[in-house]
Amino acid sequence: MAETEKRIETHRIRCLSKLKMFLLAITCAFVSKTLSGSYMNSMLTQIERQFNIPTFLVGFINGSFEIGNLLLIIFVSYFGTQLHRPILIGVGCVVMGVGCFLQSLPHFLMDRYEYESTVSVSGNLSSNSFLCMENGTQIFRPTEDPSDCVKEVKSLMWVYVLVGNIIRGIGETPIMPLGISYIEDFAKSENSPLYIGFVETGAIIGPLIGLLLASFCANVYVDTGSVNTDDLTITPTDTRWVGAWWFGFLICAGVNVLTAIPFFFLPKMLPKEGLKNNADIIKNDKKEKQKEEVKKEKDGITKDFLPFMKSLLCNPIYMLFILISIVQFNAFVNMFTFMPKYLEQQYGKSASDAIFLIGIYNLPPICIGYIAGGLIMKKFKITVKQAAHIGCWLSLIEYLLHFLCFLMICDNSSVAGITTTYKGMQQDLYVGNTILADCNRDCNCPTKTWDPVCGNNGVSYMSACLAGCETSVGTGINMVFQNCSCIQTSGNSSAVLGLCDKGHDCSMMLQYFLILSAIGSFIYSLSAIPGYMVLLRCIKPEEKSLGVGLHTFCTRVFAGIPAPIYFGALADSTCLHWGILKCGESGACRIYDSAYFRYIYLGLPAALRGTSYIPAFLILIILKKRLLPGENACSGTVLIEAKVTGKENECKDMNQNSKVLNDDELKTKL
Repeated sequence: MAETEKRIETHRIRCLSKLKMFLLAITCAFVSKTLSGSYMNSMLTQIERQFNIPTFLVGFINGSFEIGNLLLIIFVSYFGTQLHRPILIGVGCVVMGVGCFLQSLPHFLMDRYEYESTVSVSGNLSSNSFLCMENGTQIFRPTEDPSDCVKEVKSLMWVYVLVGNIIRGIGETPIMPLGISYIEDFAKSENSPLYIGFVETGAIIGPLIGLLLASFCANVYVDTGSVNTDDLTITPTDTRWVGAWWFGFLICAGVNVLTAIPFFFLPKMLPKEGLKNNADIIKNDKKEKQKEEVKKEKDGITKDFLPFMKSLLCNPIYMLFILISIVQFNAFVNMFTFMPKYLEQQYGKSASDAIFLIGIYNLPPICIGYIAGGLIMKKFKITVKQAAHIGCWLSLIEYLLHFLCFLMICDNSSVAGITTTYKGMQQDLYVGNTILADCNRDCNCPTKTWDPVCGNNGVSYMSACLAGCETSVGTGINMVFQNCSCIQTSGNSSAVLGLCDKGHDCSMMLQYFLILSAIGSFIYSLSAIPGYMVLLRCIKPEEKSLGVGLHTFCTRVFAGIPAPIYFGALADSTCLHWGILKCGESGACRIYDSAYFRYIYLGLPAALRGTSYIPAFLILIILKKRLLPGENACSGTVLIEAKVTGKENECKDMNQNSKVLNDDELKTKL
């Protein structure tokens, strides 16, 4: 007998260790998938410049991940629970690795990146044809040479990135629904929020690593090793700069494949955590498994699919929660996807610095908020109704703080002929082409080529030629232009490559914005776990996996896919100057109207999130009158009254029957 008990105890310890191993493995899987996702989001501006495509097309490429995800999400969520969940998750990680590798391929198949410039990249300055010279010729001019136009067809290689992102989305499909349902099935109900909190923390650690990796890659020139970077006339702050975006995708591919390995050694089923595994329970578990297998063979795997779907669609709390998620995801997908671009355009930061600041200021507070939310749920044994109130009111507080971001503003960069006149005065941004002025009209300058210089008067110009500069000294990025007729200063008029810095005041505004963003991230993430518990506990246990999958499917279709596309199109509408290709076609945007871009970036999410609180308050009202699956029917004031009247036993019987009754009905029955 003692030997049997020892064997049972050993079995219990092994199962517990396997649950912990699964928690570690699924956390690593969340790290790897979010690492890839955050890296992809951070590299969107680099991909936009590499392939010279508009922002809305970049948004479509980003949304293609959701397309791959939704192709399988419903079926994986439902049928996956009937199959070997850990192995399915492992296969998904391998597929994600393949997708990341495919995304890096265009770099190896394309020629070296060429940015538009009036200055020779080779640094050979024997000719000053890029300066203001009457009847001069320019190095970079649009051409209609068919051979050059054929070469530009290679820009269609962004399709590799698109397809790779779709495959990555397919691979990511089983990780969240099957991982969460596996934890919910085999963990204690009071431990489940804490476990999910740790897993969601992995979903924050991944983006932190991804953003740091992206910051590093964005600071390294795309063709480093094959070109002499000393000859470059652009820096990472220039909107023509392209970082080594392909390198990070190779790293993501390797991490995803390595993460898959542990899942192939985990069991399909585990005993429920916390149960005493005596011999009778083990025998009963075996009998129940055998009955389930026989039932599956007789009834087929799809018998309950339609009834489950009907039950979910008729669940008002669940459907309202999906509506809230769709609206909120539309807001947050836009804000997270285009935050690097916003920091670049609004505050004049390089892509590398913008990505790094996002990782430092935003992700640690989110990580702390997720853990704190899970601990609060476990420590105070928060009920579903309490969790709904916590999630709603904390989210509302963060929403109100968001409006302070409208005060953290910087003016447009002063670019002569675009945002200011050549006399240094602001002009209407959409009055038409005022690129040429008396000071440069005879210089024979290209009027579309973006090769900005900063004059010592604090005004930027589209090129040294348009600044009226006649001579230059130095090479590469250290080049200085002199005798610039359009730069009106008391001394020697000169200019250097690049846009002028936005100044100290703008840097302070950036600090205020980042601090406010960090506070908002913490408050919102603190409400995330209680909110997610409402989703999990408002549906029946047998519908949980399908419910999570349907929720994910809806947010992908109605938020993840369309949001980057329409937001990108709105961002394109604020473009003040487009880059040009060799055939004279428009490429990537070089400078945006920062004021209008700010209204879109901050205002649109604010409007969307504001509407989401209508269904949120409806959920609070419904929860006040309704019992959720697994809740005691007789509790609170009703239980107290039952004890006073001596009807506590009847009250307990109602709890065992789990009848969903309101307080008045309970009192009537008692």
